[in-house]
Amino acid sequence: MIAQFLLMIVLPALLAVAAACDLATFTIPNLLSLALAAAFAAFGLVAGLPPGDFAFHLLAGLVALVAGFALFAFGYIGGGDAKLFAAVALWLGLHDFLLYALASSVLGGMLTLALLMLRQWPLPAGLARFDWVIRLHEKSSGVPYGVALASGALVILPHAEILRLAAAA
Repeated sequence: MIAQFLLMIVLPALLAVAAACDLATFTIPNLLSLALAAAFAAFGLVAGLPPGDFAFHLLAGLVALVAGFALFAFGYIGGGDAKLFAAVALWLGLHDFLLYALASSVLGGMLTLALLMLRQWPLPAGLARFDWVIRLHEKSSGVPYGVALASGALVILPHAEILRLAAAA
């Protein structure tokens, strides 16, 4: 019961907060990535995740962290995005890692194209009173990629292997 709560309530809620923070401020607080990692550790304990499975989830997180920081080093994503990517990969493990990376990349590309198009048009006066909307509309602003990372996780979560593990708990 606790494992299902962590997977079906806590994980999506933390992802939603990460996406909202990135959208509003272009930052993802470290505390959110740490909370995701801690929630996964709690999930692993209460779900009785076998040590081998737990290790493969840790490996997925490590691979994602290395890949994320490589992308960060090249200036493609922010540091918070790299940490969020790794924290979500902990949850999804190696089994769903590539699908998650693909889904997040496709959604990130769609978000980027949408922002590039929207930034070509004047900002409606009703929206110009919100600082976060002005920041999002500025042509020099980046892309809040945490939105794509969180969305990618939520898109594949209903089909992820972690659901089988939670059901067995």
